[in-house]
Amino acid sequence: MLKNIDPALNADVLYALRAMGHGDTLVIADTNFPSDAIARQTTLGKLLRIDNVSAARAFEAVLSVLPLDTPLQPSVGRMEVMGAPNDLPEVQKEVQGAIDRAEGQPAPMYGIERFAFYEKAKQAYCVITTGETRFYGCFLVTKGVIPPK
Repeated sequence: MLKNIDPALNADVLYALRAMGHGDTLVIADTNFPSDAIARQTTLGKLLRIDNVSAARAFEAVLSVLPLDTPLQPSVGRMEVMGAPNDLPEVQKEVQGAIDRAEGQPAPMYGIERFAFYEKAKQAYCVITTGETRFYGCFLVTKGVIPPK
């Protein structure tokens, strides 16, 4: 255990989050996403896991150490519901809450059509799969910067 590090963050995930640079993206995915196949095509080239937690819980852990690329732009994309791109399933509402709490203000997500999401995911730095079993629990996160003090 490490002091002040969320216990959901394992060594492999921490390494990837630290190695990413400003503007790099990562995928936080549900259990139905083709995570392993997509992860093999990313910069890191292997799948990372935060097992047995919901998407929102994974976001809480990741955002405890990762700055989002806000306020200049939306930093989290969500996979749109097929046939209803403006609908927000409960899993996405929960993640939106985790994002807003981490940012201390509203930071709305943007929608990405399902098949476009798969293509963008292949270009990500890495993929983190979670224990989320609900549909549309897939997100693309853009890393920001930590300004000097």
